[in-house]
Amino acid sequence: MKITLDELQAFTAVVDSGSITAAAQQLGLTVSATSRTLGRLEEKLATTLLRRTTRRLELTEEGHAFLLNARAIIASVENAEEQMLARRELPSGRLRVDAASPFMLHVVVPLVRGYRERFPQVELELNSNEGIIDLLERRTDVAIRIGRLKDSTLHSRPIGSSRVRILASRAYLDAHGTPRKAEDLAKHALLGFTQPESLNVWPILGTDGEPLRITPAISSSSGETLRQLALDGAGIVCLSDFMTEQDRATGQLVQILARHTQDVRQPIHAVYYRNTALSSRITSFVSYLTEALGGKHPSRSAAQWME
Repeated sequence: MKITLDELQAFTAVVDSGSITAAAQQLGLTVSATSRTLGRLEEKLATTLLRRTTRRLELTEEGHAFLLNARAIIASVENAEEQMLARRELPSGRLRVDAASPFMLHVVVPLVRGYRERFPQVELELNSNEGIIDLLERRTDVAIRIGRLKDSTLHSRPIGSSRVRILASRAYLDAHGTPRKAEDLAKHALLGFTQPESLNVWPILGTDGEPLRITPAISSSSGETLRQLALDGAGIVCLSDFMTEQDRATGQLVQILARHTQDVRQPIHAVYYRNTALSSRITSFVSYLTEALGGKHPSRSAAQWME
């Protein structure tokens, strides 16, 4: 039978990207070459792995079963390569990193140049998703997650924490007044999240003595969108320090109700699959990020928002 690694990679690429055309672009092949490779694999297995419809490709039952084995074989080969590279202490190859867009923009991006100078053979692929993703399905090596972790199938490494504050622009406060106590917030336009709902619980006690759960006048799945709305004077927002450090330093956003605000900090973790050998690429990136957030790295004083 002699199935090749190229055939396995073509098959998983088609599954992950959803089409032969997208898989061909990802693999750097022509559409016809990718289609032929997939055809050879199905011929060798004497079965249909993907059912082709006019709109999309769907895995057959046999395809689902074979996909697990294909991923395991590819991962095994990659791990073998990693072990050889680790012997030379030279992290190399593609590293796929996922983080919510605010963390990607305000924390990861400013660190990329320094990381690449130290580890030039690592090819970074940076992706942003506002919600929780399946690392295996998205072919992600390491994800940065903010808040309490729930997925027990993941390894995690704490890399820091960030305080949350209630903020508004000076323009908004000049136009609508400054709240003096928690009850005053009911008279204002509040900016909140569509999900998760826990982000709409602010670090200030309501009249019932419990942390205040707000009803947003404007909501978004993206913290960066809410930040931009707050900067534009659309309302009051509660955001993490890592994305508002510069805004507060320049006075574009002002903390309100500071005396009444509890010291609530969002934990930040790097996560990866338990059944994945920790590659030198992942180790190098997570260690570099942790070092930077601890204020020890010369390229950025990230410790300011860690305090």
